[in-house]
Amino acid sequence: MKSVIFDLDGTLADTSADLIAAANACFDAMGQGTPLDANTDALTAFHGGRAMLRLGFSRLGVDWNEPMVDAQYPVLLGYYADHIAVHTRLYPNVVPALEELKRRGYLLGICTNKPEGLAETLMGQLGVRDMFAALLGADTLPVRKPDPEHLWETIRRVGGDLGRSALIGDTDNDRSAARNANVPSVLVTFGPTGQAVSDMQPEALLDHYDNLPDLADQLIR
Repeated sequence: MKSVIFDLDGTLADTSADLIAAANACFDAMGQGTPLDANTDALTAFHGGRAMLRLGFSRLGVDWNEPMVDAQYPVLLGYYADHIAVHTRLYPNVVPALEELKRRGYLLGICTNKPEGLAETLMGQLGVRDMFAALLGADTLPVRKPDPEHLWETIRRVGGDLGRSALIGDTDNDRSAARNANVPSVLVTFGPTGQAVSDMQPEALLDHYDNLPDLADQLIR
């Protein structure tokens, strides 16, 4: 069976504002204000909680170390879990594209480096969890992207064929995971990296979700 596997943050939904707010909540609770900006720091948000914390600490002009980042990480996750879909929205026409893919016989899954519980909660609150046959997060397996097993296991769990699948993503992490798994990758151009994702040389670029069903037909036979 044919399958299309999706990254989540920056691919299906713009989660950056809620992620930045969670990191800023950590610094605000420490009396350090809100050093991160939802617009200019969106790309860092898509690289994870610790990346945001490191960036924030670096802007404060204080001595900091990795144990400080580790100490704040669960605080960030707790705040984020309670405010996970305040600003987050699916990208335009995601739902019609998913519906058309399913109509054409594609199995759909999510392979994300977001913790599984948070990804499940977010997809549920956005009202699209039931459109995906499987969701694997950063902690579902002992490995995660760019390790190919994370992607392979997602394909297996949706019931797909490893040789008839594609990964839709937005970062080098997704590109590397797909390359390692010998699966074609499609990188979106509407995330914070924009057209620069073309430098990663994916098999295809996606400018709008309206184009995804036909693009999948071209890549997956």
